[in-house]
Amino acid sequence: MSTLPPFTTRPEIKGTFGAVSTTHWLASSVGMAILEKGGNAFDAAVASGFVLQIVEPHLNGPGGEVPIIAMRHDDEAPRVICGQGVTPMGATHEHFASLGLKTVPGTGLLPAVVPGAFDAWMRLLRDYGTLSLETVLEPAIGYAERGFPMLTRAVSSILAVVDFFKQEWPSSAEQWLEGGRAPRAEALFRSPAIAATYRRILAEARSAGSDRIAQIERARDTFYKGFVAEAIDDFYRQPLMDSSGERHAGVLSGEDMARWSASDEPTISRPYAGLEVHKAGPWSQGPVFLQQLALLEDVDFTAFGAESAEFVHQVAEAAKLAFADREVWYGDPNSAEVPLATLLGQAYNDERRKLVGERASFEIRPGLEGGRQRLEAIMALAGSEPTVGPGGGEPTFAPLPSVEGDTVHLDIVDRHGNMVSATPSGGWLQSSPSVPGLGFSISTRAQMTWLVSGLACSLEPGMRPRTTLSPTLVTRDGRPYLALGTPGGDQQDQWSLATFLRIVHYGYDLQRAIDAPLFQVRHFPASFHPRKSVVGRLLIERRFSEHDLAELRRRGHELAVQGDWSLGRMCAVAQHNGMLHAGASARHMQGYAVGR
Repeated sequence: MSTLPPFTTRPEIKGTFGAVSTTHWLASSVGMAILEKGGNAFDAAVASGFVLQIVEPHLNGPGGEVPIIAMRHDDEAPRVICGQGVTPMGATHEHFASLGLKTVPGTGLLPAVVPGAFDAWMRLLRDYGTLSLETVLEPAIGYAERGFPMLTRAVSSILAVVDFFKQEWPSSAEQWLEGGRAPRAEALFRSPAIAATYRRILAEARSAGSDRIAQIERARDTFYKGFVAEAIDDFYRQPLMDSSGERHAGVLSGEDMARWSASDEPTISRPYAGLEVHKAGPWSQGPVFLQQLALLEDVDFTAFGAESAEFVHQVAEAAKLAFADREVWYGDPNSAEVPLATLLGQAYNDERRKLVGERASFEIRPGLEGGRQRLEAIMALAGSEPTVGPGGGEPTFAPLPSVEGDTVHLDIVDRHGNMVSATPSGGWLQSSPSVPGLGFSISTRAQMTWLVSGLACSLEPGMRPRTTLSPTLVTRDGRPYLALGTPGGDQQDQWSLATFLRIVHYGYDLQRAIDAPLFQVRHFPASFHPRKSVVGRLLIERRFSEHDLAELRRRGHELAVQGDWSLGRMCAVAQHNGMLHAGASARHMQGYAVGR
């Protein structure tokens, strides 16, 4: 009998100095280089985050957003830095009604929110980091100036909009086309305009003197009150084409930029299997991970395998219930009443658990009084205004097969035990026009709001749209233990959950858990325009056995069998047994874990 460990696409990385996992090998290398320079995990996260903006521009950018969960080795608990910008003060129901719109467009200028990533990274650097702004920004500036290999999937995103850029968004044509054509896949590509923007921010920061904190504060002011905000304010006054098929001006203004800053918040957490699982608040979808855990806590996972039909069924049915609640109850708690304590409560989940049967459910079943009425209002709008032109709200384009999740992710742990997990997104090059003089696009996250009153995510000025971005940090005995996450929109807290359960209940190491075949449900309105749903649909990788696929069909699941390695882009780091560990998905051949 063989004693060899199960085959994985890569080894689980193990060491004692530091471990970095991101969705792009260049960002992972930069993160490790920052650790080698004496920086901590938070310095490395900032540097990696800025590099991801450059090398995965179709998945995130300088004008995007990021939720960050950070924990020093001696903190009592992790904290959330919320880099989710708010809707402009001009984003009112009345304004959209005057334009004849029933839903917020998925592309263009109208769905813009304040770009939150820059301030969140600055806050992490200021409060948790040790290195200078110049040190953590230089790698990103270097790739933007000297070039980086343009990913095939990034080129695919540009190919589909070459004519659109030329005709409707000329500033994007200037930024992303070469000689009027899409760049060549895997060839060197430069983003000099973005490099110049960051160089100008650095010059402004240095004018504040040599103090590290003073430079960071000046950089924040330069972005949100200086030339960056001014350029955005000017550009968003002109009407440009969006997914409604009409040209509209934006409502994002310099005043919106100036009044906002990233916030520091406690996590939302829940105990599970001797661990404490920490997520961002209900302005993200993060608590849906905790709701699924609450529904699954009485399941005897030892009775079936980690890659069995029963495992898929139990997790999928719990997801359907938890995401139904997400859809009707989650929103910015500063703008809406969110009954989170009840949704995570024992009594509520004991009752909800009884709804999981042997057969697949084809109902969307939110709980609590008023849940069904809210769902009816949402379903009346979901998919009511189809996208005109290329792409949708989460812009994945032909000619390559669609990729779930236009987002990136990073997890880092250092030799001191500091740990951080972050999921940057937004500012996709193909979802809104590049701002002239800056070289980047602005987040279109307001598409996740509804243009009716009385819902948890009804559009209001100054609110955080309920985002799908959802990093995870897990503590054990009060110390940082595990950080994980993935791109993937509505799938993030499904892929992450399956990975987590395989680590906790089956003893999979990080790489084996990440490599294991994945699945997801499409049972609820999508968070991205045009917000369609496919009730009962279960997407599943073909690597599950024919027996298990047949069993899932027998139990009523409507299967959409996907490619062998098509779902998820998981990253993870951990510390236990005196070592640091890391793994990254081999799917799409981008992500890498490094460490020593």
